[in-house]
Amino acid sequence: MLLVIDVSNTNMVFGVFEGDRLAASWRLSTRSGRTSDETGLLIRSLFEYSEVSVDEIEAAVVSSVVPNVMYSMLNGVRKFLKIDPMIVRAGMKTGINLRMENPKEMGTDRIVNLMAAYEIYGGPAIVVDYSTATTFDVVSEDGEFLTGITAPGLQICADALYQRAAKLPKFEIVSPESIITRNTVESMQAGLVYGHVGEAVYLIEKIKEHFALPDMKVIATGGLGKVIHEMKPIFDVYDPVLALHGLRLIYEKNRNRR
Repeated sequence: MLLVIDVSNTNMVFGVFEGDRLAASWRLSTRSGRTSDETGLLIRSLFEYSEVSVDEIEAAVVSSVVPNVMYSMLNGVRKFLKIDPMIVRAGMKTGINLRMENPKEMGTDRIVNLMAAYEIYGGPAIVVDYSTATTFDVVSEDGEFLTGITAPGLQICADALYQRAAKLPKFEIVSPESIITRNTVESMQAGLVYGHVGEAVYLIEKIKEHFALPDMKVIATGGLGKVIHEMKPIFDVYDPVLALHGLRLIYEKNRNRR
C-alpha cells in the first residue's frame, strides 16, 4: 500500500491507496512546532481508527508547500514507518508542460492537482483549489499549463474581517440560508460565501472566453470548495481528494527513477 501526504499551509491531508483505490484518508491542521517523534507517532495513531494496518504501508510520497515542517515530517515517517518517502519537487515526471517564465515558481500542490485533473478528467480544464489561497489553474487538451490565477482564500478573508474590524466577531464559514440576513454573523457569512461564488463565476467565464473554450471542464477541490459547490452549480466536478490521487499518479510515474 502507498501512503500519500499533502502538506498545505492550513492542513495536512493523508491518504492510503491500495492500487488506485483510496482505502483511507485523514485531515490534520498544519503545525510547525511538532517534533519528528510527535509527527511519526501521530501518523501511526491515525491507522488505529481505520481498517488499514500501518504495517501494510510499503512506500510513501510527500508534497509540501511548507518547508519548515518537512524535517519533522520526513524523519517521523522514516523513524516510525521505516520508509524513505519520495518528495515531490521540480523536474519530476508529471505529464504537465509548465509554460511559465520560471517553472520552479509553481507550487507542488498546484502541479499535483493539475496532473490529477488532467489524468482523471482530461483537458482542457480549469482546476479550482479552495485551500489557503484560491487558485484557478488551466491545463490544455495536450497537457500544457496555460495560466494560473491566485486569489485570497475563504479563511484568509474571514480572518481579515475578524482581525481588522474591532467590532466584528469570529464566525464559521458555512453556506448562508439567504442573501437577506438579520444579524452580523449571517451578514459576514453571506458576504464571504456569495462574494466567492461571484468571484468563481466571473473568473471561470473570463478564462473560457479568453481561450474560446466555452465547454472547458471545471474541477474544484480543497476542503472549503464544498461550501461554494453547495451554493451554485458552478463546477462540473467537486473532488475533495484530487491531490491525493495526483500524488499517487506522480509516485507511479517516478517510482523507477528514484
